[in-house]
Amino acid sequence: MKTIGLIGGMSWESTLSYYSLLNEGVKAALGGLHSAKIVLVSVDFAEIEAQQQRGDWQGAATLLAGAAQSVEAAGADLILICTNTMHKVADEIQQAIGVPLLHIADATGQALANDGIRKVGLLGTRFTMQEDFYRTRLAEKFGLEVCVPEESDQQRVNEVIYQELCLGKVTDSARQDYKRIIHALKETGVEAVILGCTEIALLIADADVDIPLYDTTEIHVQSALKASLTLA
Repeated sequence: MKTIGLIGGMSWESTLSYYSLLNEGVKAALGGLHSAKIVLVSVDFAEIEAQQQRGDWQGAATLLAGAAQSVEAAGADLILICTNTMHKVADEIQQAIGVPLLHIADATGQALANDGIRKVGLLGTRFTMQEDFYRTRLAEKFGLEVCVPEESDQQRVNEVIYQELCLGKVTDSARQDYKRIIHALKETGVEAVILGCTEIALLIADADVDIPLYDTTEIHVQSALKASLTLA
């Protein structure tokens, strides 16, 4: 079993999901008393969020690259960034380490391609929905047509993430808004919707909507398990 390195804390609520799912996955695969070999560096999200708002992506890249180097030094054989948004600086982080960084958009894009999905909706932070680092990667590597909500709905999605989910707050009003936004995306002809923020799965689930949801946290974890356990 290879050791999985996690760069977490963005937010810690979703990092908890990573830790739990990785251990559940190893237990399911190997049985007995087996659990995942994990090295975790958890950053202070307030520092990262401030850098995001200032547009200081280089500063964020430097901070997370340092975290990745610490995880590698502690014995990680592969590394995951436990957030979608900070994959904006994934290339800089990969350049700073000597072990593979498993990109969350690659894992998600491959899952969609395997299922024959061509047109997909994307929910996430405003950075993930509006900037090219995520959507363009999905389009260029997997041939996906990526659609995002209209501007006012993007603002609501982003607001719920930062003001509620990242603080551990889950409300029915937010769930109803997300359901409405997902329905609106479905009306544009998308075949599925990517939950492109690792906190969104804390709020919305398959049973809440009538369109397939692709939970990036779950997909990222499965990619890591496959690499760690060298499963076919």
